[in-house]
Amino acid sequence: MELKELKGVGTKTLASLSDLGINSIDDLVRFFPFRYNVYRPININNCNSNDTITVIGKVVSKVNFFRGNKVNSIIRFSFETCNRIINVTVFNQPYLTKQLYLNKELTLVGKYDELTNTFTVSKVINEKLDKTLIEGVYHVGSLIKKGTLVNLINEALTNIDIDETIPDYINDRYDLIKINDALKIIHIPVNNDDYKKALLKLKYEELFTFMFKINLLKIRKELSESFVIKDVSDEMIQDVLSLIPFELTKGQMEALNDIVNDFKDLRRMNRLILGDVGCGKTIVAFISLILNNKCGYQGTMIAPTEVLAIQHYNNFLKTFNGLDINARLLTGSTSVKERKEIYKELSDGSIDILFGTHAILEDKVEFDNLGLVITDEQHRFGVNQRNILRNKGKFVDVLYMSATPIPRTYALTIYGDMDISMIKDKPSNRKDIKTYQFNFDKMNEVMMIVNGELNNNHQVYMVAPLIEDEESDLNDLNNIKDKISEYINSNIKIGILHGKLKNETKDKVINDFKEGKTNILLSTTVIEVGVDVENATCIVIFNAERFGLSTLHQLRGRVGRNSYESKCILLSDKRSERLDCLVESNDGFYISEMDLKLRGSGDLFGIRQHGDMEFKIANLVSDNKILLQAKKDSDEFIKNNIENNFRNYPYYREIMECLINND
Repeated sequence: MELKELKGVGTKTLASLSDLGINSIDDLVRFFPFRYNVYRPININNCNSNDTITVIGKVVSKVNFFRGNKVNSIIRFSFETCNRIINVTVFNQPYLTKQLYLNKELTLVGKYDELTNTFTVSKVINEKLDKTLIEGVYHVGSLIKKGTLVNLINEALTNIDIDETIPDYINDRYDLIKINDALKIIHIPVNNDDYKKALLKLKYEELFTFMFKINLLKIRKELSESFVIKDVSDEMIQDVLSLIPFELTKGQMEALNDIVNDFKDLRRMNRLILGDVGCGKTIVAFISLILNNKCGYQGTMIAPTEVLAIQHYNNFLKTFNGLDINARLLTGSTSVKERKEIYKELSDGSIDILFGTHAILEDKVEFDNLGLVITDEQHRFGVNQRNILRNKGKFVDVLYMSATPIPRTYALTIYGDMDISMIKDKPSNRKDIKTYQFNFDKMNEVMMIVNGELNNNHQVYMVAPLIEDEESDLNDLNNIKDKISEYINSNIKIGILHGKLKNETKDKVINDFKEGKTNILLSTTVIEVGVDVENATCIVIFNAERFGLSTLHQLRGRVGRNSYESKCILLSDKRSERLDCLVESNDGFYISEMDLKLRGSGDLFGIRQHGDMEFKIANLVSDNKILLQAKKDSDEFIKNNIENNFRNYPYYREIMECLINND
């Protein structure tokens, strides 16, 4: 059955449904209510004034209609309920005059004012309810009338039979109700017990399918072609570690050992390093590139911004300047002449390690013997982009890095097709950043702190939510510059950075700040990733309430990259749980968990490679137990059926074929 076969569905309605993401009958019946209105008739004599209540009774007078201007109208009539006669007023629902008449039995929803004996109606139900009515509320906006959508959903549920997707043995194991019953109940719940059963069925179905895709990808990788072992010796590792002027933390060593074990495995490495800002992921990546090179392979590290790519390149040269390794940098700003030189040296194997941006993805970039690809801030690269890099060599290990900490439970689920290393500790010389919130009327106190840092020859970041004055209640870059100029010495130099600047201008502004030529860097969130200045000890974030919790934590991570005591100041007149969380904790994993709770799953992880993260009915936080069980069950299901290509399960065979074709 197709949507156009439903009663009253024409071209206009099809277009409206499509705008809601409804393009099939299955989409329609799975367009779930986001909440419910519960209408439970009560005795009007027992209600409190101003409460929204539901009463039943009948019309006992003539229905009077009054029209004001073109929009406004009023309906008035007397209504008998619970042996009382009350005055009823209905605003701006003129169509009801055709439905209301003397002795008509109705259910009214609204507010009762005992003083004037007036009931102001918000909803009229054209029947006398003898029990509680639960009515779904849908996100439709102005795209389609709610009544039209509900009628279409009811017609679809009446005339179609939805196939079960969950394997029968799992339905039996958990005594899950049938999918058709679940869909009917979720749209028109009758009682709480049935509603809970329907909710469990639909959430489990959604999460089981999602985890099937994740687990299938991982198992397929494990069953892929044999790989080449990179024979990394303990001596090799010690030689590289001896070049580093500090000891790796326990977390860094564990991550490095995971990578070395992957090198020695017959499977392709597909590993993600998760760690908080400043935990030292980058040095682990550098060591991996060197070990890969010692095994005879080229390596590349790609970053999402030119600033970050240059920073990685320079830090690598600075840390390992005694090594006989030819490292080069390729970005959008690389000259044509230098590009040609890099292309040639890559293809003949002269370049050992290439750092860069998206420029590395170009077809002209051909490696002689690529063995390791590292992507920093992996969520900023799509699946296709990562596949392009992986396919630039025959035996390519892939290592991803992310500074968006995620609780382990969620990481194992969301990144289920990857092996995961988590770095939770930080280098011993790093101190926790002290975070404070100030109202704007305390600007004088904030600038005393800023001047204290400047007087100690340290540097300061200031972050604005806007480049220009697009909204009068927010601070833009120019506005902030004017404000702070009243408090600082005239010899303090200020750099301004934002996304609309040309790349060469951005580079100059950042380099001037790194080299200490400017004392304050006034910026938008372009510094969230990439700018690493050890001498910066304070960051002031204007209108902090405008930023997400994870973004605020990333911004805070621009300071504290040294042994100095550093500060983060949140300027906002609005108190919120998000800002309180940041003041209380420096733990990125705790903050990410709070972000999940406050925001829901949404697109927090910045990935959509294995299905839409915006689940229709499930929630990664509140449904975590169901999620973990679905993960376990789907893994068992795959292992028992992958050899026969899910012969008895056409729904899952189709998913498998789709994943194969898109890999």
